[in-house]
This record gives sequence, structure tokens and C-alpha cells, in this order.
Amino acid sequence: MSSYNITFSPTGGTQKAADLFTKAFSNESESIDLTDRNVDFHTYAFHADDICIVAVPSYGGRVPDIAVVRLKQMKGNGARAILMVVYGNRDYDDTFVELQDTLEEAGFVCVAAVAAIAEHSIMRQFAAGRPDAQDAEELAGFAKTIRVGIEAGTLASGLTLPGNRPYKEYGGVPMKPQTGKSCTQCGICAKSCPVGAIDEANPSQTNAQACILCMRCVAVCPQNARSINKVLLAGASMKLKKACAGHKKNELFLPN
Repeated sequence: MSSYNITFSPTGGTQKAADLFTKAFSNESESIDLTDRNVDFHTYAFHADDICIVAVPSYGGRVPDIAVVRLKQMKGNGARAILMVVYGNRDYDDTFVELQDTLEEAGFVCVAAVAAIAEHSIMRQFAAGRPDAQDAEELAGFAKTIRVGIEAGTLASGLTLPGNRPYKEYGGVPMKPQTGKSCTQCGICAKSCPVGAIDEANPSQTNAQACILCMRCVAVCPQNARSINKVLLAGASMKLKKACAGHKKNELFLPN
């Protein structure tokens, strides 16, 4: 039995949650980065005895489109999938059912799922510092529970997850990262962009239609030259303040 950690994590929050879970689940696992646009994901073919921990962030209650595309390129071949949806303290809406449908179409068998909280990738005041030590302990506990279930043969199929079909519409977010005067044209943002929305020849230029507001460019810029318009960011923060309030809990989903 081989374990794989398949993650779409532009700013590291989803990766952190996935790593905390995976470390408790398996001593050894291979990492697959869904943000790497240079990888041919068609080359990944799994076996029925493999276990794949598939972690994605919730973007407006949906799986990021590019993550769906790349997951569908893989061949599950009956490999068991543990779904992890990571969100910034608002809600995951239809992310679980979309991820489940995507993986089952690719040939995976979904046996368990986890909802995890991480610091919001855009408005970082929401769920700041999470996943924290308490989250780490809880995610490790989920991992051990799922591992025991798989080894006992009690987790096979029939997983029912929250969400609606058809999925909610996601029209994107009008905010897009802007480049400031401190940009040195180093090109790190262009090379790191999961969808190639930044012109490598002129990194100060971003294709607004292609940009998915994953915030990778903001996170990797060594000059802190990329940012979101402060007025738009403040407005969005006020709009989400109530929905993102409180301390949301991590959740474990097992077959009925």
C-alpha cells in the first residue's frame, strides 16, 4: 500500500493542513503538487491498494477549476481517496460533492473526508494562525481513525458528503493582484503562477481573465510588490465579517 498527498495549495494553508493529517496517517507518502503547471498529470496512474489524500481549498464554495482539470487527468484505478477540503472560516458549500464527483469520474473510490480550517488566503484576519496546535491534534486523530477503518475494511464506499448538485455558481472574484513600484521584474511570480496568468517577459502584467486569485504571486514575491487594492479588500472583508466570525471546527466524514 502506497500513500500519496495530492494537494492544491497556492499559499500554503491547504498544504499545512494536509501535511498535519498525512504525517499522522502514514510514515511515508509521495507528494503531488497540483499547482505545478509544468507537470503532466496524465502520467499518474494509481493502484487499487493505494491511498490518496486529496486536499483542495474551497474557492467560493467550489473546487478550483484548474484542480478539477488536473485531477481528472489522473487514473484512479480503484485507489482509495481521502478527501480534504480546507476553507478560511466561511463555508465549503458544494466543494465536497464536486471533489467527490471529480475523483469518482477519474476512477478513485472515496472512503472518507475531512473539513479543515486554515487562515483565509486573501483576508488573513479570518482564522488567523490556523491550523494551530489544537487543529494539529484533531487532524491527527482523524487520520488515525480513518487508518484504523481502512485496515479493518470498514471504509469502502457509500460516502455521503454535504453539498448540492448542481453546484452553486462561482463567478470568480473581481479583485486581482496589482504590481507596485518595488517590482524588480525577477519573474518568480510568473514562474509560480498555477495557471500561467502572469507574463514571464513582463511580470508586472497579469491576465485578469486567467487569474484565479489564488494569491500565490503575492505570497512568493520577495519584494512584496504584489497586493490587492486596499479599498476593495476592505469592502470584501466587511462583507464577509459576519460569515467568517467565530471559531469553526474541523469535521470528519465517514461512510454511513
